[in-house]
Amino acid sequence: MSTAESRTADYDVVISGASVAGCAAAILLARRGARVALLDRRSDPAAYKVLCTHYLQPCALPVLKELDLVEALEEAGAVRNEARWYTRWGWIEPKPGPDGEPLPHAYNVRRQTLDRIVRERAAATPGVDLLLGHTVVGLLRDGGRTTGVKADCGGSGERELRARVVVGADGKDSATARLAGVPVKTHANERFSYFAHFEDLELVGGITQSWFLEPDMAYAMPNDGGVTVVAVIPSKERLPQFRADLEGAYLDFVRDLPEAPAIDRATRVSKIIGTVNYPLMSRRPASPGLALIGDAALTSDPLWGVGCGWALQSASWLADVLAPVLAAAGGADEIDKALAGYGRRHRGALRGHQHLIADYAKGRPFNAFERLMFSAAARNDAMARHMHLFASRLVGPLRFLNPGALLRALWVNLTHRPTRPVPAPAPSGESPRFRTVA
Repeated sequence: MSTAESRTADYDVVISGASVAGCAAAILLARRGARVALLDRRSDPAAYKVLCTHYLQPCALPVLKELDLVEALEEAGAVRNEARWYTRWGWIEPKPGPDGEPLPHAYNVRRQTLDRIVRERAAATPGVDLLLGHTVVGLLRDGGRTTGVKADCGGSGERELRARVVVGADGKDSATARLAGVPVKTHANERFSYFAHFEDLELVGGITQSWFLEPDMAYAMPNDGGVTVVAVIPSKERLPQFRADLEGAYLDFVRDLPEAPAIDRATRVSKIIGTVNYPLMSRRPASPGLALIGDAALTSDPLWGVGCGWALQSASWLADVLAPVLAAAGGADEIDKALAGYGRRHRGALRGHQHLIADYAKGRPFNAFERLMFSAAARNDAMARHMHLFASRLVGPLRFLNPGALLRALWVNLTHRPTRPVPAPAPSGESPRFRTVA
């Protein structure tokens, strides 16, 4: 599109979906001079995604800082995320490095808090027009290139919005991707999930607890407002129990966890909600005139809590490559080259993670590599920190499983002295009590 043609467009960018990814992209693009229309089918400015892990991975912290959201999140009570993970070899408890270097963190924050903050920030950003109650029902095309959207404005009828770029940020069932004919690759998820919110739930150390039960999974995660999210993620072999008695099966599952949180002494403040079918999906992130970000590009397993972090990262990657071309009034060819660059960056950063996640979504126990790394992380502080970096998506699979790390894990396990029970002194007339020694 030439400079003259760009003036005929209503906007530089039209974004469908005003949730985490869409709002972040709108803010970052508008700050760099783009004219942005941010559409959402919901008319309520306080709307938020309910089915979510409410977790921002440490990989997203640089984007939160770029968006100037850290202070607002902390003022709203977002909890810096620390975690300990139960395995059959014991607890993995990442700690700061020997030099005192803190562990990377981001935040546990409920979507009702996060979505409101980021949407308000987008609406207040000069250059962003927030258009609520606008549902994308069609795409404008010119010679195979996306050039705008047709939106249903509710009682106001339909309108067309031309743009130099259209961005789909409308979730895993993206209407934008479907209308553009973008193919989707699907991986079955052989686990299901249910969660509820509790108040006054005590957790060891006051931090997130996760249980890898092979193949089942659970976590308890403190959030803003003094609320703790407790999720159970069993394999589908357990589904009949939950369908027969959801509340009973959910509560029994949590009570049976090793060192289980005392949910019977806490107050449940939400319904038990969840999903029995949440497939993993991936789509090509970019095509001429079109980009997909967040879950529209890549929907992963909620077990790992990567969705919000990857939504923020993908929004930032898109803005990094697209904003300079838009500011220079680049034509369609230049814009599409930038979009292709975004697609390469997205695939290079996330494809390896998604491959491993999709394989574990088969509902299987740990494989040999996972047994090696998880057992070593439960036994060695350096390996626990290495695991933390990978779980935070700050290192990729190749670095996580590099030969040096594998040899270190093997050495840790070969030299480990297992704990064994030994009798402790007992008062006269009582049976010996047991303690463990390394």
